[in-house]
Amino acid sequence: MPHPLPRLFGLFAGASLLALPLAPALAGPMPPAPPPVHSRSVVSHGVVVINGHRIRYTATTGTLIMRNSKLEPIASIFYVAYTRDGVRNEEDRPITFAYNGGPGSSTVWLHMGGIGPRRVVVPSNATSVPNPPYDITNNPDSILNATDIVFIDPVGTGYSHTIGKTNPKMFWGVQQDAASVGAFIMRYLTKFNRWNSPKFLLGESYGTTRSAVLSNYLQDHGVQLNGVMLLSSILNFQTAAFDPGNNLPYVLYLPSEAAVAWYHHRLHPRPKNLPAFLKKVERFAIGPYAHALMLGALLPAAEKQAVIQKLVTYTGIPAHTWRLANLRITGFEFQALLLRNQHEQVGRLDARYANYNFTPLLPFPDYSVMSAAITGAFTGAFNWYVRNDLHYRTKRHYNILNYQVIRNWNWHSVDPLHLGGGGWPGYTDVAPDLARALVTNPHMQLLVNSGYFDLGTPFYATIYTMEHLNLPPAIQKHVHFAFYYVGHMLYLHQPSLAELHHNLVHFIRMAAPTSH
Repeated sequence: MPHPLPRLFGLFAGASLLALPLAPALAGPMPPAPPPVHSRSVVSHGVVVINGHRIRYTATTGTLIMRNSKLEPIASIFYVAYTRDGVRNEEDRPITFAYNGGPGSSTVWLHMGGIGPRRVVVPSNATSVPNPPYDITNNPDSILNATDIVFIDPVGTGYSHTIGKTNPKMFWGVQQDAASVGAFIMRYLTKFNRWNSPKFLLGESYGTTRSAVLSNYLQDHGVQLNGVMLLSSILNFQTAAFDPGNNLPYVLYLPSEAAVAWYHHRLHPRPKNLPAFLKKVERFAIGPYAHALMLGALLPAAEKQAVIQKLVTYTGIPAHTWRLANLRITGFEFQALLLRNQHEQVGRLDARYANYNFTPLLPFPDYSVMSAAITGAFTGAFNWYVRNDLHYRTKRHYNILNYQVIRNWNWHSVDPLHLGGGGWPGYTDVAPDLARALVTNPHMQLLVNSGYFDLGTPFYATIYTMEHLNLPPAIQKHVHFAFYYVGHMLYLHQPSLAELHHNLVHFIRMAAPTSH
């Protein structure tokens, strides 16, 4: 039986406060009142050159306190906000709330890798970052020229944490997370007088799941968004679940696997035009391949052989392996199989990365190649930057990745369209939340960004999801796509980062024409 989802969050007298259930009072003398808890922040300043223009900015680094309906503190949420100096009409200035995913990840990746005014330098060719000291430089591809940016660390990540006896699991779930981040956003808009600014959400990975639920949540609470920017999306988790009886991910992963095989020169002959080649793979995947998987034991031998031959052509995986796997090779198996003859495995989130495989006979990778290559640089760089450039000091440990969060995550997604699915029991699917937000706010725009070499959130799975939102044609036109020659983290490849900057800035100015 699914556990009923407690009603944990709500608005209190119009303020952005969380309404969490409280323990009953105990008999006996009252304990002494705890010391008051307050938000804290420090302010610093910087300059970055973007597109030849010097942009002066203020960085506000600090925390906002979330409170329950009795005004008791329950959580401290850490953020870093960058606002452009010298803006004539602040109400015309767009503001973007940005976060990574996990769930359980801080927002250090987007902050120090992609869109913030300072970034850690990583090699573009998918090789390991050298040992410290790490090079931290101004980021000419920051989107600060088009929007102010607020980087948010959800509860349990970064410096964000619960207060007192509050159970962190109250924040760790599909619905709970969106409500708590939504409460933070409304509290920020009030504290810094930004309610009338054009507003955007920018999420990566599980952050796109959050954005889907959050966009609908904010819309229901009177916060109308100009646009939502998704980086490496996953909304319908059935598209990535290689479970018995679920053929969907085999179909939707195939174009990404073909792209990865192309990148590692496993295709003979190797197509010259990758996007055109991938269009052919998509048509095969959704056509003959999907048909063959649906037929199962009824698939004629000749048709099966023809499908296997195409799979070999598109992936470089030998025919006998496809035959042994009954046409079904999971994403993890593909990671281990593609470069097996070189005793290497490719990365999941960015399959450009490849490294030694300790257990080559196992049909799955034995460590995260991409994480091993970059995590040290992001961790070291941010811990130095937050103390020395942003001047924020604390005794708390900065949780880059908190695995306790994902291990305790409540994946119950509530179907806002009341179609009876709701993802529980079954697969989490928040696409209906995004669809409802787009329909109830028919002016909102959506930009979907995907990397070709991402085996975590494959680009064709994202296309499939966006093409099944069941939107009216006029609203479907508000969904825009961009694709990049990189994996999950679109900023780990300098040419892709420059292209991402261009696309995000163009989108923001299109969705908020008064932006400057």
